[in-house]
Amino acid sequence: MTSTSPDTSAGTSLTASSATAAVSPAAALVASGRIAVTGLRVRGHHGVLPAECELGQEFVVDAAVWLDTRPAAASDDVAATVDYGTLAQTLAGIVAGEPVNLIETLAHRLADACLADDRVLRAEVTVHKPAAPIPLPFTDVAVTVTRSRRA
Repeated sequence: MTSTSPDTSAGTSLTASSATAAVSPAAALVASGRIAVTGLRVRGHHGVLPAECELGQEFVVDAAVWLDTRPAAASDDVAATVDYGTLAQTLAGIVAGEPVNLIETLAHRLADACLADDRVLRAEVTVHKPAAPIPLPFTDVAVTVTRSRRA
């Protein structure tokens, strides 16, 4: 016999067997937290125009990584999580480092760096180029990439 329990969040009823089938055992064990570094300002020499590469300009990076934060919460030990200070230093080093033409390329390099830690399940990086050479008034130019680890 299948029992029915109300699902007050959706205003419907679920049977116990359909609720169990909807969540796999592996999915039930995955817990995710999000660590974000936003507004990281770094001078870089990226761009297509020679003046951009020569003079450089400020880039702003927003990065978020998703991981299981339970080990860090249980141990209260920074070694059990992604240290956001170390992450910020790594990202800043990439932005300040080897020039690339496109901020798309830069964003992918930054996402790769986020995923270098095996605990990171997903990363989202936005690279802002607020001083992009556009001869019109604008607030920002940005590229966002999202990358996930394959299951």
